[in-house]
Amino acid sequence: MRAWTGLSSRRRLLYGVVAALVVALAVVLGVRALAGPDRSGTPAQDRPGPVLLVPGYGGNRDSLGALAGRVRATGREALVLTLPGNGTGDLLAQVAVLDREVDAALAAGAPSVDVIGYSAGGVVARLWVARNAGEHRARRVVTLGAPLHGTRLAATGGVVVPDACPTACQQLAPGSALLNSVAGAPVPLPWLSIWTENDQTVTPPDSARLDGATNVALQQLCPEVRTGHSELPTDRLVTALVLRAVGTAPLTARVPDTGC
Repeated sequence: MRAWTGLSSRRRLLYGVVAALVVALAVVLGVRALAGPDRSGTPAQDRPGPVLLVPGYGGNRDSLGALAGRVRATGREALVLTLPGNGTGDLLAQVAVLDREVDAALAAGAPSVDVIGYSAGGVVARLWVARNAGEHRARRVVTLGAPLHGTRLAATGGVVVPDACPTACQQLAPGSALLNSVAGAPVPLPWLSIWTENDQTVTPPDSARLDGATNVALQQLCPEVRTGHSELPTDRLVTALVLRAVGTAPLTARVPDTGC
C-alpha cells in the first residue's frame, strides 16, 4: 500500500490503465478458448494437416485401412473414424463424430484437415461441409462412390424390406428430407468425387457427381477398368488419385503418372 501511495498520480493512472488492458486481454482470450477452434477464413492449400477417413454404410473401418496406410506412408497422419451405430444410424450423428474429430485435430495444432469419405461416408462429408461450415476447417474433401443424391438401392430396401432399412438407409433414399436439405448447396472448397460406372450399390453410379467439384468416373480415365463399389478404396488407380488429391497440387481429373 505504501509503495502504491508513494507513486505519482500520473504513474498510478498509467499502472491502472495497463492493469485494465491485461484483464481485458485475459477475458478476450478466455472467450476465444471457450468458443473452440477458429471457424473463419479458409485453410492454406500449401499446409496440409491430418487426413480423416469416413467409412461407408455399416461403418466397416477395415475397408479404409489400406488406404489410410498409404496416406501414412507419405508422412501424413491418417485416422479412420469409428461411427456410431456401426454406420447405420442417423447420418447427422455421424456428422457430429466427424465434427468432433476435426476440432480435436485443430485443437492439437493442425492447420486444417483433409476428409476422405467412402460411400455413405461421402454423404457424411457433404452434410458436414454444408451444415457445419466445414470449408473453414477442411482444406480438401475426396469422396469415393458416394451416393450424394441417394441410391435407388436404399429406396427399394425401404419399400421391400422396411425392417432391414435403418435410419441411414432411409436417409440415403433419393429425395429424402436430409439429402434435400443440402441439395444445391455450394461446394466452397476443393473437392474430388471419384466413382465407377460398374457400381451396383450406388445406383445410378453418377449419383456421386457433385456440381462444383472435380468429378471423375474411373472409366472416363481408363475405359477398361472393371472396379466395383467395394473395391474403390483399394483400387490402384483410385489410390493414386486420392494421394495426389490430398497433396498440394491443384485437383485434376487426369490420369496419374502411374497410368491405368
